[in-house]
Amino acid sequence: MLQTTMVAARDRKRLAEIVAVLARHGMGDIASRLGLGGLLPRGASGVNGELSRPQRLRLAIEALGTTFIKLGQILSTRADLLPPDWIAELEKLQSHVPAVPWEQLRGQVEEDLGGPPEEVFAEFDAVPLAAASIAQVYRARLRGGEEVVVKVRRPDLRTRVEADLRLLGHVAGLVEENWPELARFRPVEILRHLGAALSEELDLSTEGRNAETVARNLAEMPDIVIPRIHAQWTCERLLVQEFLHGTPPNDAAALAAAGHDGRVLAERGSQAFLRMALVDGVFHADPHPGNLRALPGDRVGFIDFGMVGRIGARRREQLVALVGAMVRRDAAGVANQLLEWSGRTDLDLGRLEADCDAFVARYGEPPLRLGAAITDIMAMARANELALPADLALLFKALITADGVMHALDPDFDALRVAAPIIEEEMRRRFLPANLFAKGGQAGLDLLGLAREAPALLRLLTLRLRQGRLLAEVELRGLDRIGADIRWGATRLAVAIVTAAFALGMAPRLLDFGPVLFGIPVTALAGFGVILIGLAWLIVPRGR
Repeated sequence: MLQTTMVAARDRKRLAEIVAVLARHGMGDIASRLGLGGLLPRGASGVNGELSRPQRLRLAIEALGTTFIKLGQILSTRADLLPPDWIAELEKLQSHVPAVPWEQLRGQVEEDLGGPPEEVFAEFDAVPLAAASIAQVYRARLRGGEEVVVKVRRPDLRTRVEADLRLLGHVAGLVEENWPELARFRPVEILRHLGAALSEELDLSTEGRNAETVARNLAEMPDIVIPRIHAQWTCERLLVQEFLHGTPPNDAAALAAAGHDGRVLAERGSQAFLRMALVDGVFHADPHPGNLRALPGDRVGFIDFGMVGRIGARRREQLVALVGAMVRRDAAGVANQLLEWSGRTDLDLGRLEADCDAFVARYGEPPLRLGAAITDIMAMARANELALPADLALLFKALITADGVMHALDPDFDALRVAAPIIEEEMRRRFLPANLFAKGGQAGLDLLGLAREAPALLRLLTLRLRQGRLLAEVELRGLDRIGADIRWGATRLAVAIVTAAFALGMAPRLLDFGPVLFGIPVTALAGFGVILIGLAWLIVPRGR
């Protein structure tokens, strides 16, 4: 099937590599279903029979590299689509890979820095702190004494990613077109989200701008620290930012030794994250312990803004409405919000309402375990075949991750207690006179335009009613084509009847009279020709 699409010759080698990896991990049936069985290598796949199918898929994704790892990480946020065992396995995806030797990166780094790193920095350690599928990180010191992190993108990465995205785009389109049972997963939307996410992560200058945006948004929260970006050395393939000395929040012994208060850290970290999501609309989309730091004074540092989510004002209002419905134990409100997000109407409403009743009974009282509640919402959506928007799935996954970190810091952490002041502040802000005036002004302009048009419309309507004729024009798309098809079918039917009547009624009589040619009456030959023309006209398909 995929071979029938326009796959560029430059992508065929990569396509063969992908099929070989799938076969090696016992996933060759996926390639066969896509019409790529001819590319499958002959012989045994060497698959470990003790591994489950989710485990084999995870290993195949890791072997396929950056694009597929990112796709798997996005799918790991879709508990509304995939069963728990698949989600659990995809969450294990590791983007850590062997480091590229410094000798292969040195020329690229010198070009981006504008000189050798030994001249730009007072110190530069060529041994990477970490290596991932997109970039690897080095430690350095500026001539002014500040310690920094230097993030370097892997060489020749964009070409491979773009080829993978083209191939996956073909697959997504074919899945939606040919497999209705998978269309509700919205594969084209997922691929669009993947492309946008990778585009941001491949451009390290975008990561720098993301960090600066969040820093500006949280400027009024002095207990939250975002690394400072050194823009003069930051570009698409290179990022230089402040090095944060701190303790990972999952290192309980180190936190205790440093005298940190877990309850304070949890409250400050959750306040910052909820503000990002519910107020600013730009949030850290991967707040796992490795991307958080406990700093002196119980300040909280956020690092690595390669993956950032964005939530529009309308979506933020919907989230506030959902939390409000949970607090009020309003099962209908929860159900209505899920339906609005999915856009589906052809489902068992009774089952959804019963599930929402059980949900609000579990989570309507404090303390709110936000991670558990969101997990249940996504499971409920999957059970009722309601696919959530991609941006919301990313936020939900980030909230679950952040909630897990906060509960590790403070086992009695109550997300609702922290969220309530933020939600109240946001509601007050929306109803400030200035905001109401702005909204009222826009509504007034809309009404003014309608008022200007109303007299003319009313005069026209009155005139038509006095004349006794009111024309309602209704457009039925495709009606002209339907009419043409009806006329075409009627014509074919008429020709068929005439041809059959001529063949059965007139043709036998034409054999008995008229001049003879080659022993056959000319009238009979003419009649035979008419019959052939009629049959040919009936057989030839209609041009479109």
